[in-house]
Order: sequence, then structure tokens, then C-alpha cells
Amino acid sequence: MVKKFTPMYKKIETFIIEQIRNENWKPRSRIPSENELAEQFGVSRITVKNALTTLVDKGVVYRLQGKGTFVSDHRPEDISNISTEEKAAHTVPVIGFLLPRLDNRFTANLLSGIEDSLSGNEYQLLFAKTNDSQEHEILRIQEMKQAGVKGLIIYPVEGEHYNNEILSLTLNRFPLVLLDRELKGVDTNSISSDNYAAAMQAVNHLHELGHSQIGFISTLAEGTSSIEDRLHGYEKALEDRHILIDRGMQMTKLTMTSSDEEVITMIQQFLKANPQMTALLSSNFSPHVIQAALQLGISVPEDLSVVFFDDVEYPDFCIVPPTAVVQQELELGREAGRLIMEQIENRSSEYQQIKLPTVLVPRQSTAKARKTNRTP
Repeated sequence: MVKKFTPMYKKIETFIIEQIRNENWKPRSRIPSENELAEQFGVSRITVKNALTTLVDKGVVYRLQGKGTFVSDHRPEDISNISTEEKAAHTVPVIGFLLPRLDNRFTANLLSGIEDSLSGNEYQLLFAKTNDSQEHEILRIQEMKQAGVKGLIIYPVEGEHYNNEILSLTLNRFPLVLLDRELKGVDTNSISSDNYAAAMQAVNHLHELGHSQIGFISTLAEGTSSIEDRLHGYEKALEDRHILIDRGMQMTKLTMTSSDEEVITMIQQFLKANPQMTALLSSNFSPHVIQAALQLGISVPEDLSVVFFDDVEYPDFCIVPPTAVVQQELELGREAGRLIMEQIENRSSEYQQIKLPTVLVPRQSTAKARKTNRTP
């Protein structure tokens, strides 16, 4: 026989009712605070709050603002028939998570990290893909709100300046956390890696290997704060080393809707146009960069060193194991889960913009610079 799972907030309800039935807690007496119950049961305050809200609705306890929660004025036997076995689906809070795609390690780990945080605190998670479309994103937000989610974690589509639905959520102080993005000029909660410092870290690594002709490749930078930060960090690192910034060695026009063949063709055109380039930071489509180079007869790393933003799964099995700027993907998700719960519990809390550090992992796609023999 399979043992039935009982959510923690239900266990807290049962505990409180039993204390009253056994006359351990008398009518009009104050019961332990949310913090005390949270510590006793090893859960968050929001889990305790869910249990107390249900008991208030049942008339078992009542609240006095600023004073605490008290046992209602009745005899212990009056609550003998109160059931704590109602379906959890009616009271378990649900969080919505929107993400552009779920086809890579980064987004999969974000989802896993969010689930780690929420499941440990009696939350349910509802997620949907937006397929890199702002129209789909707006529709999914509206659907999530209609489904009654208590908060939203959104990984916005690339190239987004302002999504009116996200702006509306923010202005109405609906619990919201943005992942891997910031909306410039708009106060909201966000969790991302320190992309600016990550790009500087990558350039420093290449410069230490003797590279000064360093390119940058990505999808559209404008409107995507994470890529904008990487580009600015890349340029600042070059500037700090008195290296002339050559915008001709920047290609920021790849799109997620392009086919693999189209992406490789564009990268090859970029490589042919910049034979002086000995190193490259790749913010997107990193494996395509190596494939495009090898098809042109450009050796990696002998002729071209490449640093990936974001790691790949099973790097040791790649044709050229990549040097990568590694993000704390699981921790990003966990922090997003923690922050959305904090927003739900305390609507008046201040907005937070959290940036997590990255780690550069050197592998075989970078090497000491040598004079290039490539011709355009």
C-alpha cells in the first residue's frame, strides 16, 4: 500500500487543532508566532501562513494585527468534527514560470533550481514555453494570471525592451521575478549572472594568452540586458588594456529563429571578413562557431581561440572541449524561487537585483596567440 503524502501546511493545521482539542491551548490564548512555528517544523513562514489562513477561515483561530494569532472562543469539543483532510489543491499556492525554450542545459537547470526552492516550501510550479516570441509571452502571462498563480518568474524573450504585460505586473506590484534580464528604467526584482564581470574575465584570460585581436559574437544585443552587459564588459576590458575597439569585429545580429545552416553561414562570413582576429567571445551559438571555423580550415585553438558564454553538456566529448564562462544555473533558479516566495509573503518588501558571480573554466578551445596566416 502506498503511503499518502501529507503536505507540511496540513501537518501544521493538524498540530494546532490537536493542541486546542487537548486543551493545551485555551480559548483566547495566543498561539506560537509564525516564526516560532516555522522554526519548529523547519519550513518557511509562507507555509505556516497558509495553514493559519485556512484555520482562520474555519473559525478555529483569529488574528489581531500587531498582536498575533489567538484561539477562537469555543469549547474543545466544538471543533471535534473539523476536517484537515481537504484537498491540497484548493490552498497550495502556485507559481508560474515562463521561459523562451527548454532545449538546453541552462534553461533545464534554471527550472530544476526553481523547483528545488518551491517544492521544499509546499508550492506548486506551473511552467510554459514562450518559443522566443513576445506575442506568445504576453499570451502565456495572461493565461497564468487567469489560472490564479500567486506569482510569476519570467525569463523574457531576447531583444525585449518593454513587454506591457510585464510592466503592468510591476506597476501593480504583482509578485514578479525576472531571470537573466533587467528592464532598464523599471524597478522590479531580477536574478542574473554578473555578465559584465564575466566578459571582463573572458577577455582577461585571452589577453593573458597574448591575444589582442579579440572579437565578439551574439544574438541581438539591443534590448537584451544580459548580452548588453557582456558586450559592455568586453569593451571595457579592451579599453583597460589600451586595445582599440574595432566594431567590425563584433557581430550581434544572430537570431534564435535562424536555422543552423543560416547561423553557420553568417559566422563564416564574419570570420572571413576578419582574418586578423585571433580570439573570439561567443555569447550565443558557441558550438556553431567552432563548427563554422573548422569548415573553413581554421584550427581551434591554434588559429582562433574561442571562449563560450555558458557551458555545454559533456564538454569532454566535444570536438574541441570549450573554455567556458560557467554560470551558477541551479543557484540562479533557487534564488528566483526564494525571491518570489519572499515577494508573496511580504508585498511591501524592496525590489532586489541580484547578480551571481561566474567561473571561467579553461579547456582546449583557447591557447597562446600566434601570428595568424589567415587570408580574407
